[in-house]
Amino acid sequence: MHYRTIGTRQVSALCLGTLPFGTVVDEETSFALLDRFVERGGTFIDTANCYCFWRQGSDGGDSERLLGRWLATRGNRDQVVLATKLGALPAGAGEWPANREGLSRGVLHKGARHSLGRLGTDHVDLLYGHVDDPSTPVQETVAAFAELVAEGLTQQIGMSNQGVERFARARELAREVGVPGYVALQQRHTYLRHAPSADFDYQVSLDEPMLAYAGSQSDLTVLAYSSLLNGAYTDPLKPLPAEYDHPETARALAVLREVAKETGATPNQVVYAWMLGGSPAVIPLVGVSRTSQLDEALDAVELELTVDQRERLDVARSDPA
Repeated sequence: MHYRTIGTRQVSALCLGTLPFGTVVDEETSFALLDRFVERGGTFIDTANCYCFWRQGSDGGDSERLLGRWLATRGNRDQVVLATKLGALPAGAGEWPANREGLSRGVLHKGARHSLGRLGTDHVDLLYGHVDDPSTPVQETVAAFAELVAEGLTQQIGMSNQGVERFARARELAREVGVPGYVALQQRHTYLRHAPSADFDYQVSLDEPMLAYAGSQSDLTVLAYSSLLNGAYTDPLKPLPAEYDHPETARALAVLREVAKETGATPNQVVYAWMLGGSPAVIPLVGVSRTSQLDEALDAVELELTVDQRERLDVARSDPA
């Protein structure tokens, strides 16, 4: 395993995402995957307070509760870097995601305490805002996160699914008033470019302006979810999402498979290696339901692409017309 730094914390170069744990993935399998991850040097674990509220019988706290049980059983809380996210639970009338609870001071303070209770810990190492909330002033969210850090409920803070202007403004405000700012950004990102017309609703894709901003900020770490497009790179039974199905995709996939053949790796592993070795480097969130999938991802950490291979991959994924 290789390691990176987020703010003041060292973390494994891959982050284990636990969205399906405790619902789609049963407890025995979830525990086995978590055990395997730490056995192989993984330290960074990601969840949220809304996984998986959309499933029958779930209130959104299943993943956090499962992690709490695993941490208590294994007694290894100090050995992992634990991250969770707030603000995406449905609240009130209307349909999700329009009725998500948002990032107001009240929501963040209440949500953080409830998450800690489910996780069975007195603090998390990284606390994210899950989805941007334009109805709440950036100043209020920044101040609320700073209060949670001051109270010791989280060591560091981050943001997910937010555009570059509001994200940069939030970090600027934190610097101006001398409070902790975001040290992590988590966005949708993969090797293939999506079509310019693609609409991911509340999800925000990692675009060139955000990558340029992140590359200029030495104290900011970028993370990516949906990196493997739900298995579409390697599973012929899983078609590419429509947002990525455009004329330039075939060329990019051909080069990806070519590089995979040259390296003896899988296309999934090449995607991870391309992210980890980029500028700025991007930490992938790994979503798995089987040990074989986890081992494939962990093995990708050791894959180093040549300068030529990286250049070919970059050229092949040029902007779609």
